[in-house]
Amino acid sequence: MSGSNSSPPSAAHALPAVADEPLGLTVHSMPSPRQALAGAEGRRTVQGRWKMIFVLLCCAAPVIASYFTYYVVRPEGRSVYGELIDPQRPLPNIEGTQPDGKTVRLPSLKGQWLLLSVADAACDALCEQQLYLQRQLRESLGREKDRLDRVWLVSDAQPLPERLANGLRGATVLRLPAAEIAKWLPASAGHVPAEHLFVVDPMGNLMMRFPARMDAGGASRGKRDLDRLLRASSSWDDAGR
Repeated sequence: MSGSNSSPPSAAHALPAVADEPLGLTVHSMPSPRQALAGAEGRRTVQGRWKMIFVLLCCAAPVIASYFTYYVVRPEGRSVYGELIDPQRPLPNIEGTQPDGKTVRLPSLKGQWLLLSVADAACDALCEQQLYLQRQLRESLGREKDRLDRVWLVSDAQPLPERLANGLRGATVLRLPAAEIAKWLPASAGHVPAEHLFVVDPMGNLMMRFPARMDAGGASRGKRDLDRLLRASSSWDDAGR
């Protein structure tokens, strides 16, 4: 009969259609084993990188701290031994006389770092000690020593002792009136210029004074000051005038 031909489909025919959709969703929503493995590997890589960065930071922390302390905090241990002269004093435009009688204007000494000592021609024990330390300081600079000249300012017109000839080899010796020396080179309270060593920069400015009657221990600290000055000026100062 026509009624029996138009009856709805049986449950057996409808089941596959109903079951297809959940099966399809289950298969396509779950990652494949290869994708799961790649994801786990990626997470391990990221974690490994963070661990490496953490280890590197731990290792670098002391170095970073030391640089911060040295350049930012600037502890007392890094303070200079010599006394900075403020304001700086340029080389006076006066003439000095060399042992051979030739005259030299002081500004012509510009272009080099200068380490100055002062004494009269007789050169007593203090004078000899100053000249010795002056020479040793320059030699201790190693390959940088050619950027610094030794200058001895003689405050009278008396003959120079022969015993000093070897020690003064390579140094500039100039006679200047004692009054001119005292006017230009400032001594610390209670002392005279002959008790100090002075530093002049390549631009011709008197900029540092080492403590009076410096000994060997003081000279070692003075060398550190000279090292810092030479390093700080290495980008613009070359050996020779």
